[in-house]
This record gives sequence, C-alpha cells and structure tokens, in this order.
Amino acid sequence: MNAPNDTQFVTQHYIDGRWVDGAMGGTIAVVNPATGAHLTDVAAGTAHDVELAVASAARAFRAWRKTTGAERARYLHAIATAVEARRKRLAILQSLNNGKSQQEAHMDVDDVIATFRYYAQLAERPDDATGEEVSIPSTEHRARICREPCGVAALIVPWNFPMVTTAWKLAPALAAGCTVVLKPSEITPLPELELASAIASVSLPTGVFNVVTGTGADVGAPLVAHQGVAKVSFTGSTGVGQTVMKTAADTLKGVSLELGGKSSILVFDDADLELAVELVATGGFFNSGQMCSATSRVLVARELAPALLARLVERAERIVVGDPFAPGVQMGPLVNRAQFERVRGYIEQGIADGARIVTGGGRPAEVPEHGFFIAPTIFADVPPTSALWRDEIFGPVLCVRVFDTEQEAVALANDSEYGLVATIVTADEARGERVARALEAGVVWVNTPQLIYPQTSWGGYKRSSIGRELGPFGLAAFQEIKQVLTRRQAN
Repeated sequence: MNAPNDTQFVTQHYIDGRWVDGAMGGTIAVVNPATGAHLTDVAAGTAHDVELAVASAARAFRAWRKTTGAERARYLHAIATAVEARRKRLAILQSLNNGKSQQEAHMDVDDVIATFRYYAQLAERPDDATGEEVSIPSTEHRARICREPCGVAALIVPWNFPMVTTAWKLAPALAAGCTVVLKPSEITPLPELELASAIASVSLPTGVFNVVTGTGADVGAPLVAHQGVAKVSFTGSTGVGQTVMKTAADTLKGVSLELGGKSSILVFDDADLELAVELVATGGFFNSGQMCSATSRVLVARELAPALLARLVERAERIVVGDPFAPGVQMGPLVNRAQFERVRGYIEQGIADGARIVTGGGRPAEVPEHGFFIAPTIFADVPPTSALWRDEIFGPVLCVRVFDTEQEAVALANDSEYGLVATIVTADEARGERVARALEAGVVWVNTPQLIYPQTSWGGYKRSSIGRELGPFGLAAFQEIKQVLTRRQAN
C-alpha cells in the first residue's frame, strides 16, 4: 500500500473534555522519518497547559475514584472497541510518524486492544467493598487490606512504541480509578493523538483523561514537579529517568520507571541453528533495533559461532529496508535525524575501537533519499570495553562474542548496568531453566520470540526499571494500600 497523502491529523491538546490549542499558541513540527518530509504541526504545551490539565484531572478524580470496577471496565471495553474500529488508521499514522513497517504497526494496535481488554477484565472482578480479610493470631481484631486509587497520574511515554506504552500505563491507571494526564513524545504525537481521539469518543467523564503534547522540558518537567500529581509513570532513557526521579523526590510522589537495556541472547552449542538465527535477527532488528528489549549482545558458543555468524549475515542481508508503505518492506527508518546520527556515531566508534564489521554499517540501497535509514549491521570481535558493547545504541546494530562455558556466558550477560531482558537458545530444557534463573533480567525468553502478554509482567533489574508494568503489577502501580483494623463484634 502507498502512504496516504491526504491524511487529516489531530493536532491539539485534550484538556477537560475539549480539544484546545496551547495557551501560548506555539507548535512543534512533525516529520515523516522515511522521507524527511514535514507532516504537520502539533500544539506545543507549556506549564500553563499542564496546570489546566492537572486541575481538570484533580476535579474529575473526586467522582471517578468512587466508580465501581464494573463501571470502569465498561469504559475500558469501549476504548478497546473504539481502537479496533480505527485499527487501519492508527497503523497508518504509526508508520507515517514512527517509521514502523505496516506489519509492525498493526501488531502495535493489536497490543493496545489486548491491553485494554485485559485490564477491563481485572477491573470488572466483583468489588470487595470491605477489603481483603487478613488472618491474624487474635480473636479480638479483624484486619482488612483495601486497595484505593492513588490520585492523578502523569503518564510520560516514548517514541519507539508510543501507543503500546500508553496502553500499558493508561489502561491500569483507569482500571484502578485514577485520572490521568498523558504526555506523548513530541517526536511521535500523531498516533497518540488519534488514540486519544478514540478514547475521547467513548465519553469518559470530563477530566478523567487529558493529553498535553510538547517537549520534556516544557511539559514533562512541570508535570513531574506538580504537587497535584500523585504518581508518575515514565518510559524512556535511563538518564531522563534519573532526572524524573530526582524531581519527583521534591514532592515525594510515587514513581514507576521503565528505562534502558543492553540485553543478551545466549546461543548454546546444542541450539537449533535456524531457530537461533531467527531469534537473533528479530531480537536485534525488529523496529529497526529501537527497543529497550533489543538483544543486541549476541553470546554464542565457540563451536557454533562460525556457522551462526555466516547464517546471520545472510539473514540480515535479506531484510528488505525501505519506506514502511512499500510492498515487502520489513524494516523502516530510524525515527529522526538525531537518532540516525547517534547510531552512525556508535558504528564509527565501534570500528575505531577495533570491532570487526561483517555486514551493514551504511545506508541500504534503493531507499528514499532523505529518509533516516541504516542497514542491519553486525559486528564481531567487539572489545568488552567498547561503547558498542556496553551502551544502549537503539538502532539495528548487533555485536557478537563467543563463550566457552555456561558460567562464562552467564557472567558476560550479567556484566551490564542494565537488566531488562534476555533470550536463551538451547535444546537442553534443564539448562534453559538453570540459566534463566541465573540471569539478572526481569524477562527471559527460552527458545521463543520476544512475545509480551498483558497478563504477565514487564520491567527489569538494576538501571532498567523501578517497578513493573502489565499483569496485576501494572494495576498495583496505581493503587495505594490501606490497612483497616477493627475489633470483632461479639457473637
């Protein structure tokens, strides 16, 4: 299919149930990363817009917190249905603004739908108005644990999976009874604003859901600092996450952080070679490698390394790179020029550090002239001290190293300041379980692609995360725990 040239975009903030321009009238240019062409301009928010949005959410919270789980579930199901109705349009905007292939873009929309459905199911469980009874060794007292919404939640989401990360935060926040102010990335606001339009169409009570577009400095920072915000849920770089945490400390608000990763895939000598090649390729090149979960450090048993590397190079060179709307395209561009230059800088630094480039490294052939494309790139013999091996690159760049023993493989994988994910490829079920338990990572896949289900969990160890998303953990992130102790009534 071809990219539409007559697409209409949502470009305003959504505050207090209305679409509005920013208070200062400023705008931010939005670009198509496949062509470098200007798409539109969206409202550039300021602290004043944040103030209006937080005030709206605070007013709405007084009534929204008292709704039943069943009532909130109906809204969540309605949102999922509204997203389903706009599936094609949302996928188009995702490709236009983010650069994802159409196949990947549709997968993202399906993830959004599944997440809202899941949290609707959690919310519609029968309400327990008296709380959960706790057994205590006393005949005099009765203890109950009650879960209550924490208040106004600020949701700050990134550009690499904009709609998905929004759903992972927004669905549990609404299910918990929180009201929200969402800040999309200023780089990819268009699919987010269309998603917001779908959400607005279900007629949530005024003020429950608000969106302010803008930069981190002009919108994100005042949101995090605002005394009316009870909880911040942020996904982005580790450096910005540290700033969020420091700012939130001034008002002692709750913080959940989903940050960086530099993850490993461990391929043992008994691995199925075809499976290993496919898992390595998808783990490193999906979404043009712009994933915190990218398994960009490839650890392979020495005896299997020559065969794996040869097949991996062949697999990488078959990947069709180009405009996301062109037939057969499997990998699109990087999201913007800044990211393009950043990844190129890492490739140049890797070569300077003595790593051996075996494929890629430059622009692919026959891609749009002004797009931000980098060919799937593979390095071998990467020094463990190189930034290529240690830093999160966020691009289609894999680094391969060999190991001789299981213990060495685990040690190399754990030798990182991050601990988000890992993948294991082995025919030995016991070893798969043993290594999975030894790895310092929040998610481990064994002989399987990077599948993420809303019923499970998401987050990592060390500098990768504080807290968890998805599953019941995602709901708990937006809840306060209250203990109520009473005397038992005499029979």
